Amino acid sequence: MKHTMFMKFCILLVAFVLVLGAITACSSLQTLNAVTPSNTYHKVADVAYGTDPRQKLDVYMPLNTNRPAPVVVFFYGGNWNSGERNDYQFIGEALASRGIVAVLADYRLYPQVRYPSFIEDSAHAVSWTLKEVSRYGGDSKRVYLMGHSAGAYNAAMVALDPRWLAVHGLTPAAVRGWIGLAGPYDFIPITNEATRPVFLYPATPPESQPINHVSAGAPPALLIASHKDNLVDPVRNTFGLALKLRKVGVRVTEVYFDNTSHSTLIAAISWPLRGLAPVLDTVERFVASDGGRNMP
Repeated sequence: MKHTMFMKFCILLVAFVLVLGAITACSSLQTLNAVTPSNTYHKVADVAYGTDPRQKLDVYMPLNTNRPAPVVVFFYGGNWNSGERNDYQFIGEALASRGIVAVLADYRLYPQVRYPSFIEDSAHAVSWTLKEVSRYGGDSKRVYLMGHSAGAYNAAMVALDPRWLAVHGLTPAAVRGWIGLAGPYDFIPITNEATRPVFLYPATPPESQPINHVSAGAPPALLIASHKDNLVDPVRNTFGLALKLRKVGVRVTEVYFDNTSHSTLIAAISWPLRGLAPVLDTVERFVASDGGRNMP
């Protein structure tokens, strides 16, 4: 009875915080982390994948696994000018609780850097994962990329544009698939004032757009968005990219939810808010089905 009452209290508390402010606010993320279980994973923190202080990652490993587990490398959002991996412990817990090794990576942000440095960092973190994750119980042949908002952009660019992994002697074929949540994949001309300097506005290069790197050799994609997203247009970005990928024969799983916004789409992965939408279930199913290859 006490446990049930505590669960209800946690859900109400988190819901209240989300009503007061966006999920990207630090206080909201800390609230989600505060009510997230800590007994479903083992964590190795502050692993350096590069020399810059921002080039670090955390690894969340499932408990009681007898064989190498699938891996998801997660990149958070924040308009490329804010965010840190410690704010997303609930993502690491959620994935690990489903038997997935989660790698949460920081990357350099504006104004320290501009495009394309954060993509270079993302590719570097993916390269580290492919080469080192077996030491943490992960299967290097079942690595997936995943991101929300700006992080979905990072994941898309690494998965679709071969330039970034080529620096590390790798190709996008080294990953089994990628997962984009509410990602901006086609946003020229840039209307967001905060985003403009990040992408060298008004001289934003067309090659900065994921939609311009679609090819038949791209790994399978799971694209998730909210119908009520008022920040990133789901029709232009998610639907538009899915359509272009399908035209060249790439396997795409496309999912939209009615009860989430841009912010709560990622929050729905957390333990208290999974009733909003089955985001975690959808991600787990994509990974378990080998990027949709084994789906009926």
